[in-house]
Amino acid sequence: MALVPSQVLRVAILLSYCSILCNYKAIEMPSHHTYGGSWKFLTFIDLVIQAVFFGICVLTDLSSLLTRGSGNQEQERQLRKLISLRDWILAVLAFPVGVHTTVLPFILIEMRTSHHGYPSRSSGLTTICTFSLGYILWVCWVHHVTGMWAYPFLEHIGPGARIIFFGSTTIFLNFLYLLGEALNSYIWDTQRSMEEEKEKPKLE
Repeated sequence: MALVPSQVLRVAILLSYCSILCNYKAIEMPSHHTYGGSWKFLTFIDLVIQAVFFGICVLTDLSSLLTRGSGNQEQERQLRKLISLRDWILAVLAFPVGVHTTVLPFILIEMRTSHHGYPSRSSGLTTICTFSLGYILWVCWVHHVTGMWAYPFLEHIGPGARIIFFGSTTIFLNFLYLLGEALNSYIWDTQRSMEEEKEKPKLE
């Protein structure tokens, strides 16, 4: 039995992300007052993604508690939609984008405490590529408007090197998606095997 119920843990993680976001916005940085504000930076976008993800996790837990034993088919249908949304965000955004920051432990805890269904691989990879392309275009647009790159090192490399960097980043995000998919399968295949072992009758 877990020392801390997973529902309580999710609420604590959600509150911590809300606190971090409030403190992040309160920091006086020149870049926060320029075009694009904090949204230029992947770290901030990732914090928002994690807060939204754990918010949906908490909402799913509350809906599950309210639906349990009610026999209401409409509530159960809405709960299944919430669970699907939760799993989709974990697979295509929360895990791949979150790996590059210190939020990874929270994601691993979530993967360990709850089973998450992954979308089809083609759908997941397409979404990851779309997110990556969208962010790259956003960074380029900010540079077009302001004349400055969100990440200063981009100023010191040529156009060809930038293309290689952006392409490598997209490939890396695809790799992280596949890693999350494999890790999720490993965790729950191992869990299933352990449960099956416990259910086997012991030989005397």
